[in-house]
Amino acid sequence: MKVIQLTPGSGGTFYCQNCLRDSSQVKALRTLGHDVVMVPMYLPLFVDEDALGSEAPVFFGAVSLYLCERFPILRRLPTWLLHALDSPAILKWAAGKAGSTRASGLEEMTLSMLRGEEGRQAEELNTLVDWLTHEGKPDIVHLSNALLLGLAKPIREQLGVPVVCSLQDEDVWVDAMPSPGKEAVWKEMSQQAAHVDRFVAVSDFYAKQMEAKLSLSPDRISVVPIGIDLAGYEPAASPPAPAVGFLSRLSPSLGLQTLVEAFILLREDSRLQNVRLRVMGGQTDDDARFVEELKRRLAQRNLLDDVDFLTSFGRTERQEFLRSLSMLSVPVAAGEAFGTYQIEALACGVPVVQPNAGAFPEIVERTGGGIIYDPNDPPVLSQALVSLLTDLERARKLGRRGRRVVLDKFGIEQMARNLMAVYRELVAPGR
Repeated sequence: MKVIQLTPGSGGTFYCQNCLRDSSQVKALRTLGHDVVMVPMYLPLFVDEDALGSEAPVFFGAVSLYLCERFPILRRLPTWLLHALDSPAILKWAAGKAGSTRASGLEEMTLSMLRGEEGRQAEELNTLVDWLTHEGKPDIVHLSNALLLGLAKPIREQLGVPVVCSLQDEDVWVDAMPSPGKEAVWKEMSQQAAHVDRFVAVSDFYAKQMEAKLSLSPDRISVVPIGIDLAGYEPAASPPAPAVGFLSRLSPSLGLQTLVEAFILLREDSRLQNVRLRVMGGQTDDDARFVEELKRRLAQRNLLDDVDFLTSFGRTERQEFLRSLSMLSVPVAAGEAFGTYQIEALACGVPVVQPNAGAFPEIVERTGGGIIYDPNDPPVLSQALVSLLTDLERARKLGRRGRRVVLDKFGIEQMARNLMAVYRELVAPGR
């Protein structure tokens, strides 16, 4: 089967869960013998596998898209000049800039993209559809997230193939917008959802949430949990020195400040004077001030030397990082649709300590590899961490249990088989 995977890139400046999910499923589907092409949108892709690099161009280049939105007169420029603004070097530079991954201020651009052929990016949409028709020639097109729903109608109508759309953390982007833009975006997404043949949510929690957000019937959503390539994910040869880890973008919205404050509290315990905090996940320019404020806070408490801020976050670096931990915590206030870092940690035998929010309880219950705490504030998180740091044998048991389940249920092969079952329901026999 020929599959085109349309994936917005992050530019590689931070740990991008959607990018990793898409690259994992592309790799796994290829292993099963299918022809799968990963096509980037907006920015270059962040993927673990160099072999997944695509010869497809970056469509809807972020630089020209943004400039034309801010300065409409630029739409009169020759197409070749606009495309020059989206060279790989310029897009890589843009990925680290503040606004490239910030929802606030992009309400009108998001709405325009969702309106598809009726939006201001219709010319670029036509270019994409033309490429799919003459170069891609897919049996099925898979959209990375629901913010791309404006592509579904023209793809279905002009290519005559099914369109599948993954669902993961769209609410994080949309709900960060001010009103009335936020409500307008949800309304447009609900309308455009009619043109998708099947949605694929990454957890039961998020399937139910998006049923309500997009007014979908349950039979239009399949749940396919995220899987990872388990090669190289091994427990540490011997128990590491006590350390708590954070693996996600170093952003105010993802809970790092809560973890830092919890770390400050737990270090007041005389039994835990040797515990370190280790942080990995990358950042954009938008996050720099936040990270510096955290460092000042730690310095005020004479703890900055006990915290490691690691800049690289590639696959090998993540595996080495996880093996150095006693436990992982990413205390996102609103929770997340899945939390891939949980599966990565458990694959290394590292238990997770997560808030009672989003899909975290679902993943912890399914794996048995961690503990859930509530409410999500520094004192309660600190107590949860202390409960494991003072009983490291219990922590190791949780990690071993979680690793067994991840090896059995959360590999990319299982994810690919589940996804292919969805595709086969939709693709006409004989294709």
